[in-house]
Amino acid sequence: MGARPKHRDNLVHTAARLFRQRGYAATGVNDILKEAGAPKGSFYHYFPGGKEELGAAAIRHAGALVTGTLERLALAHGSPGDTLRAYGVLLAGWLADSDYRDGCPLATTVLEVTPASEPITAAAGQAYAAWRRTLATLIDPQAPDDARAQRLASLAISALEGALIQARVARDPAPIRDACEQVAALIDAN
Repeated sequence: MGARPKHRDNLVHTAARLFRQRGYAATGVNDILKEAGAPKGSFYHYFPGGKEELGAAAIRHAGALVTGTLERLALAHGSPGDTLRAYGVLLAGWLADSDYRDGCPLATTVLEVTPASEPITAAAGQAYAAWRRTLATLIDPQAPDDARAQRLASLAISALEGALIQARVARDPAPIRDACEQVAALIDAN
């Protein structure tokens, strides 16, 4: 297997962080290059489709991080509800650590550019589907495609997205903890 491209991953990680903090439109390619310490030629080499192609890659990266985090937490916790509660604790901690600048790794970008950007819309759709599939599998490992498991997974995502926004505005993690606790209780009652 060949070596990873020298600057590609750093550009993707940096873009994901800056888009999450500043938004897609407010983050220019030069901002990303400066923070990533990458030459402009690398950007156009790895992302000939420009910022939009990088945006889709950043969404895929961020989506995979959330899916992986949920999967790791599921291995460490006894129930789907406890997994969601643990994710809420992590999310609240990350938000507080960022001084309430970070948001959802997808929503900040998605709200600005979808549905106008087909590549970013497609990447976000895949990421949300992976989150829903992961949560539904936690909720009902025997029947993750069951309508109830799918609805509860979708509710969990919606509650988390809304809670993140409220927590940023209030500069208080309580909405995240509250949302996770309420949805976890519904999941536990399943």
